[in-house]
Amino acid sequence: MEQGQTDQSAPVRRVTAPSEQPDARTPSYPGTEASVGAVMTLADAYWDAAHRLLPQIEKGRSVSSAPTRLCAIQSIETYLNAFLLFHSLDRKLVRGLQHDLAERTRLAVEKGLSLRRRTAEHLIRLSEQRDYLVVRYGPEQLGDLSEINRMFATLKEIAEKVRAAIFEQPHDPSDPRYKVYW
Repeated sequence: MEQGQTDQSAPVRRVTAPSEQPDARTPSYPGTEASVGAVMTLADAYWDAAHRLLPQIEKGRSVSSAPTRLCAIQSIETYLNAFLLFHSLDRKLVRGLQHDLAERTRLAVEKGLSLRRRTAEHLIRLSEQRDYLVVRYGPEQLGDLSEINRMFATLKEIAEKVRAAIFEQPHDPSDPRYKVYW
């Protein structure tokens, strides 16, 4: 033993048996328990926010469009998520897509979402240009993004077609096509 040290050991930690309380582990991933209807409501809220922010865009000042674009992109992504979840895609798979609108679009079209060619091409371009990341972190690149009216045309078509696909389903639980979405 070195000089100045005593023969005292560190305090002993007592281990107790687990209590009968509920598991206190980390809660599940956000959205894991959300119904398709709740996801649709969230998409509608982003749609509303994007439209409310539209008048705030200043001509010649591309950075002023970032909040509007972010809400529009988030709304598009959330509508596509609702569509994919409605068609029973695994939540982990949907979450794993991160912000890839091109892959979401491909999967949604596979599941029956019919989009105009220009809309599908725009969604792919949004992914290739990484618009989501640019509007969040790259103010110097905002001038290179697609026109805001193209963004809102895409948002409008996605919102209308996803809402129609989900809410026009049969409401009679005895119908074999009936799906619970709320």
